[in-house]
Amino acid sequence: MPTNKHITKDTPNKSIHSPLPLERGKGVRLTFLLITILFFMWGFAHSMLDVLNKHFQVSLNISMTQAALVQNAVYGGYFLMAIPAGKIISRFGYRAGVLTGLVLFSLGALLFVPSSLLNNPLLTFYFFVFSLFVIGCGLTCLETSANPYATVLGDKEGAERRINFAQSFNGLGWILGPLIGLFLFREGAENNDVVIPYAVIGVIVLIMATVFSRVPLPEVGTENDATEEDPQKVRSLWQHRNFKFGILVLMLYVAAQTGVNSFFINYTTDPAVGISTTTATLLLAFGCMGLFMVGRLCGSWLMSRIRAERILTFCALGATLATFVILLTGGMIGTVALFFVYLFESIMFPTIFALSIRGLGSKQTKQASSYLIMSIVGGAVAPTIMAFIGEHSGLAQAFIVPLICYIAILLYGMKYKTLK
Repeated sequence: MPTNKHITKDTPNKSIHSPLPLERGKGVRLTFLLITILFFMWGFAHSMLDVLNKHFQVSLNISMTQAALVQNAVYGGYFLMAIPAGKIISRFGYRAGVLTGLVLFSLGALLFVPSSLLNNPLLTFYFFVFSLFVIGCGLTCLETSANPYATVLGDKEGAERRINFAQSFNGLGWILGPLIGLFLFREGAENNDVVIPYAVIGVIVLIMATVFSRVPLPEVGTENDATEEDPQKVRSLWQHRNFKFGILVLMLYVAAQTGVNSFFINYTTDPAVGISTTTATLLLAFGCMGLFMVGRLCGSWLMSRIRAERILTFCALGATLATFVILLTGGMIGTVALFFVYLFESIMFPTIFALSIRGLGSKQTKQASSYLIMSIVGGAVAPTIMAFIGEHSGLAQAFIVPLICYIAILLYGMKYKTLK
């Protein structure tokens, strides 16, 4: 295993308008670009879940609540694996976290192959759910490593811009993932067709693990590292109010995003809207996720001119109003409002993450990252609650769940200055 090179923050001011790190050590720019590939990979993996949710409802004739196990398994993996992932990167570095994540991701995807050999369809479904849990554990390690790593690979003023830029590639993954639905929902499709894309993904991720095993990732320090050497000068992680409240807000954001994604196809194929499953899949991929990616790119650019917390406040207000329209109107008007929700929520995850760890040293950043990634468990809760409301009161009414979440995010952005 190649030895990691330790570098510290000494970026010149000329990098302030660029999302990429400049002149911070040999190979750092290449490292940042490699890390952005990881953002794409887990975006692709997550967006496939929204297609799987509907696919299992149709192919196995199960309820929306049962199909929500797809999201429950992956996000449950985030909850259980986040702390171990944080310990891995704290002890062995970011590179070890990335490699662990890639191996688990590949293993979970390849487990779809033996899952398909079971004769009982429902038993096959639960084995698929277990495979998704393993994938979730792998994604946890990747996110625990890559999110904070993207923020510290450059000057501190550009942290929010860098992570939004890297997360734009995550948005690209969200665009391409739903296209798997065109294969799964085609005429003549079989229940076990889902095995093929996951087997291919497993092999690709294994190749990526091989690449990362041969590329040393530099360990990055921050300007607070010297202070961290004196324990008497270090504030407890839980004394950073921006971090403490950031955990709750990030959990609510992931709950909102996952709930909206999980029920987009259900909502748009409902008789009140009447769009076909194939058309809904295309709208999700190129319409909603296209706006999602554009929003992150624009957000990265705007953050070189406007403070990140102000942009977060504006976007949270927009998402709140759009979700309120869905709740009140439903139907086609609600579908149009859904597109605005995707545009406004685009910058929320990377911005909340970066704001939550602002001002922390490298050791605390690694610890904080594991807690923040654990908060992604919110994605396991929202689909189940929304499914219950949708089955009893209607799909439009189920959007009260993300509405509450966006209001909390709005308050976080408005009050951020008082949380330091």
